[in-house]
Amino acid sequence: MSSALPGKKDRERAEELRRLIVYHEKKYYVDNDPQISDAEFDRLARELADLETRFPVLVTPESPTQRVGEKPLEGFPTVVHRTPMLSIDNGYDEDEIREFEARVRKLLPGRDIAYTAELKIDGLGISIVYRNGKFARAVTRGDGVRGDDVSANVKTIRSVPLVVDAPGEVEVRGEIYMPFGSFRRLNGEREERGEPLFANPRNAAAGSIRLLDPKEVAARNLNVFLYYLTVDGEEESGQWRSLRRLKELGFPTNPRSRFCPALDDVLAYYKEWVEKRDALDYDADGIVVKVDAAADRRELGTTAKSPRWAISYKFPARQATTRVNDIIIQVGRTGALTPVAVLEPVRLSGTVISRSTLHNEDEVRRKDVRVGDVVLIERSGDVIPSVVAVMKERRKRRLRRFVWPKKCPSCGSAVFRPEGEVISRCVNASCPARLRESVLHYAARRAMDIDGLGEAVVDQLLAARLVRTIPDLYGLRYDDLVGLERLGPKSSRNLLDEVEASKTRDLARLVFGLGIRHVGEKLAQTLAGRFRTLDALEAAKAEDLVKVEDVGPKVAESILFFFAQPEARELVGRLRQAGVNTAARADEGGEKPLAGQVFVITGTLSGLTRDEARELLEDLGAEVGSSVTRKTTALIVGESPGSKLDKARELGVRTLGEAEFRELVGKKA
Repeated sequence: MSSALPGKKDRERAEELRRLIVYHEKKYYVDNDPQISDAEFDRLARELADLETRFPVLVTPESPTQRVGEKPLEGFPTVVHRTPMLSIDNGYDEDEIREFEARVRKLLPGRDIAYTAELKIDGLGISIVYRNGKFARAVTRGDGVRGDDVSANVKTIRSVPLVVDAPGEVEVRGEIYMPFGSFRRLNGEREERGEPLFANPRNAAAGSIRLLDPKEVAARNLNVFLYYLTVDGEEESGQWRSLRRLKELGFPTNPRSRFCPALDDVLAYYKEWVEKRDALDYDADGIVVKVDAAADRRELGTTAKSPRWAISYKFPARQATTRVNDIIIQVGRTGALTPVAVLEPVRLSGTVISRSTLHNEDEVRRKDVRVGDVVLIERSGDVIPSVVAVMKERRKRRLRRFVWPKKCPSCGSAVFRPEGEVISRCVNASCPARLRESVLHYAARRAMDIDGLGEAVVDQLLAARLVRTIPDLYGLRYDDLVGLERLGPKSSRNLLDEVEASKTRDLARLVFGLGIRHVGEKLAQTLAGRFRTLDALEAAKAEDLVKVEDVGPKVAESILFFFAQPEARELVGRLRQAGVNTAARADEGGEKPLAGQVFVITGTLSGLTRDEARELLEDLGAEVGSSVTRKTTALIVGESPGSKLDKARELGVRTLGEAEFRELVGKKA
């Protein structure tokens, strides 16, 4: 680091950069209204970091660069809360909520009682204190009286401001949570590393906020909703006013909270979110009902554990106990062996659950799940139901441990578990358990595009044993097909024509259609452009593969492993014999004028399906996304567009009509 002192211009620029970065963090993370691109934001952050590196005297504790600036912690000191963080009593049906109001009215006779209703986030309670406008401390709820000082970790949450425009001591409270998308990604990464999985997003959030390295916390993508505010110990006049003031100060609040003039409005709010909660990107296990007026709350007071002015109206349980009747192994399209618990059916969140994933061999062993066990299962939002724990105290008799198979339960081929991975795989590409999904994948529009070869037809072909491997598709005859239930004379001829036409598809489609693990559509295009023939790809060595963009050691190993299997070599050889094209076209890997650009499609295009429009864009090197973001180059708008158009207008993303789109891709109407 430099010991030189900054000049006046350096100081002014650092201050301006801090102001700009804080402003744009709030617009992006709190207001959901970004005003600059990610690249522009990164340039501001880099410039400030460079200035502070050259002139360390410019670094301040509240600088945006210090969100992840702390060294790993040695532990968490305990802090006593200024006022206890009390728990809230629960209600489980409408009668209990009406009884709550009756108690309130008894203590406040003759008054009009209004409420504020908020979604109850299933997260980790937190108190954050600011002094003279600057972030001072963040403490977990703990036992309600004292908690752990996790300030360094909470500062990594980008929606938490480091500076607020309020003098004195400001305290805010709320719930830290992990979005479902982040939860799935985290568990996926842990599964790849062979680490124990988190049971639910709440456990993941709680575990993350107590990590000793703030840089690791920052990578977990935590977020927070705040609902409580005091300034020098004084509250706002009401809860609804408090939420508005929090937002004015730049704190993230839940936009789905609602002011309810009467209890019937509260009940309507509850019913609405019981139905809609699975659309949320976080776990909400009920609503919190609060008497709105602060004066009324003070008069109502608290018990030793809970406020008399609030109650939690819980949603139907997402957890249940049931018995494991069997453990089976499912074999997926890529050969992955997944253990599945066959459960005694139980109703959970309005759905009857009869199966639950056990993830992998290590998870079965770690939890020691056995057939006959009583287990606790949990379902959160769109997360697949999973076994959280085994009720081992209810294991009345000796149960046999589950033994992991050494051979594929479907075809008897060897099971291979790559070193350092937790997933075991069947090595046979023509395994019957894999075949159905493999054929569907091979025939898909994005792969070899065999129209008419859908699920029902594939099931009939497999049942009649007309297709036992993918190359058998090219040996189908009219007489074989015409007698099948869903295939008359015309459909049979059309299907045979489609199968024949697939022989001429480009190499990229074939590589994608083979179903090589880790090789998606985009990488298949890259490999086809680089190696030009399937022979060259099959003969490639590890050092050849890792030179290709987006191919690291792990992907290279997967490609090498695929072509090393006798079953795979036989499959590829038979495709060649059938006349399937195995060489790149002249224009593959050529000029891509839309490379690096991202397009999204909404509405209906005349004369083009969504997939056909996607192919036209991707042939020119573009990436086609599913949702509009700040990185979207343009939104292509057809008839009857959906909410994506509103999002594009909100973010200032360029829109293209169908005529402009056709001109862009060089396709005439």
